[in-house]
Amino acid sequence: MTALRPDVHARLEKAVLEIFSESDFHKANIRDVAQKAGVSFTTIYKHYGSKERLVFAFVDVWMGKLTDRIVDHLQGIEDLKEKLRKVFWLQLDYYERHPGLGRIIFMTLPMQTWMADRTFRQKRMINLYLEVLKKGQNEGILNANVRAGILLDFMLGTVQRSFVMWVSRGQKESLSGQTQVLF
Repeated sequence: MTALRPDVHARLEKAVLEIFSESDFHKANIRDVAQKAGVSFTTIYKHYGSKERLVFAFVDVWMGKLTDRIVDHLQGIEDLKEKLRKVFWLQLDYYERHPGLGRIIFMTLPMQTWMADRTFRQKRMINLYLEVLKKGQNEGILNANVRAGILLDFMLGTVQRSFVMWVSRGQKESLSGQTQVLF
């Protein structure tokens, strides 16, 4: 399979973001994306194979960018509490800056469908979070009697709920501005 030209990839990315963040996942289709991106249905199907693979491929790229941003921002921060706060802020800030992605992963993408795909695991990001949480437990900052995965679920659940309610309330205030209060 040949790689997509960068301009085609960029048009597809924009179309996927727009269509899947503004529509019900089950109503959106590859033909809508093809028309919006000015790309043939055949080209999309040849490269991705299905609507799900198309969306998951872009979600994976976008989540990778968030992970890269987290890695960059954590450089040089020694204080573990500050690292945790920074990771929390980075997530809220990223979804505030990219609300279409937040809508896709928190509101329109059927969770069971995404969970069945390898892109859901986001191993690099999750391992990064778990490393910081476990270090916090080892240093006595976080409760060592609670499994690190549960702490992660709590943190990610707070990010998800905060985003959904931010959208529901009309995005009037800064999402990332809530970091200190939530943290």
